[in-house]
Amino acid sequence: MVTLIILVFARDVSRSGHDAITARRSENRSFAALANALVLQENAFDGRLYQLLSQGGSLDRAVFAARLNQLDDQLAYWSTAADQLRRPILSHDVNDEFDLLTQERVTGYQTLLGDIARDLDLPWNASASTEIANPASSLIATSERWNVDRFALRKEPGTVRLDATSAESAQYFFTNGANVLLESKSLRLVRAVDIAAVRVSPSPLPAKAGVWLLPPVTSVQFGVTVVNDSYDSQPVTFTIQVILLNNRGVALSQRMSTTLGPMGAYAFVPRVLTTAPSEQARVILRVVGARAALGKLTTEEIRLEMSPSGNT
Repeated sequence: MVTLIILVFARDVSRSGHDAITARRSENRSFAALANALVLQENAFDGRLYQLLSQGGSLDRAVFAARLNQLDDQLAYWSTAADQLRRPILSHDVNDEFDLLTQERVTGYQTLLGDIARDLDLPWNASASTEIANPASSLIATSERWNVDRFALRKEPGTVRLDATSAESAQYFFTNGANVLLESKSLRLVRAVDIAAVRVSPSPLPAKAGVWLLPPVTSVQFGVTVVNDSYDSQPVTFTIQVILLNNRGVALSQRMSTTLGPMGAYAFVPRVLTTAPSEQARVILRVVGARAALGKLTTEEIRLEMSPSGNT
C-alpha cells in the first residue's frame, strides 16, 4: 500500500513538472513572438531614421518635418507594447529588462528627433516626457545591453531566439550629428511673409489701373490677408497707413500683430476708415519684419478716390 502511494505521488509530481515545463515553454514562445515583432518595428524605424539623417538633405522643410513627425508618432506604441509583455514574469526577468530598455529607447529617440527639429528650426510640438543629454549614446548603449540579454531564454523551455536591435541611426548621429542636414539649401530656414490679398468694402467701381474708385460712402473697411511662405512659426506685424492727399496729413496709421504657423495665413481687419465724398488718399499696406517670397510683395500701395456726392 505504501509503495502504491509513493508511485502515485511520483506520477503526480512528474505530471505536474511536465505541465509546468509546458506552460513555461508556451509563455517563452509567446513572449518571443511578440518581442521579436516589436524589435522588427524598432529596426525598421532605425533604418528609416538613418535614411532620413543621411539623405534627407534632398527634401524640402515641409516634407522632412512630416517624415520626422511620422517617426515620432510610432514611439508611443512601443511603450505600450513593451509594458504589456512584463507579465507573466519569465526566467532571468528578461521581459522586465526588455520593457525597461524599450522605454529608454523611446525616450532616446524622442529626444533625438526633437534635437534634429531644433537644429533645423522646425516647428516641433512632440517632446519626450524626460529628455537625456546624449540620446545617440544612450540608444547605442541600450542596443548593446539588449544584444547581451536576449540570450537569456536560449536554455529555457522552448529554446527561443530573441532578435537583436540595431542602432544604425544612433551611430550615424553620434558621428555626424545633423551636419549633412544643416548644409542642405532646401532645409535651410528662409523667412518669407507676403501680402496675398487685399479687399475693400464697399466694392470699388470701375476705374483706371492702380485706382480704387469708391461710392461716396462715409466709411471704408479694409481686409488684408498675409501668408507665411516658410515652414516655420514666426511673428508677423502688419501696418496700414492712410495719407489724405487733400490736406497731406496722416489720417490713419495702425499696427497689428500675430504669429503665423508654418505655411499659414491670417486676415487682418484694420479699424474702419472714415471718409467723405470727393476725398482722395494714398493707402500703404506693409508687412514688417520679413521679406517676401520670390515674385511676391510685402508692401502694396493703393490710390483711393471717393466719388463726388450723388455720382455713382
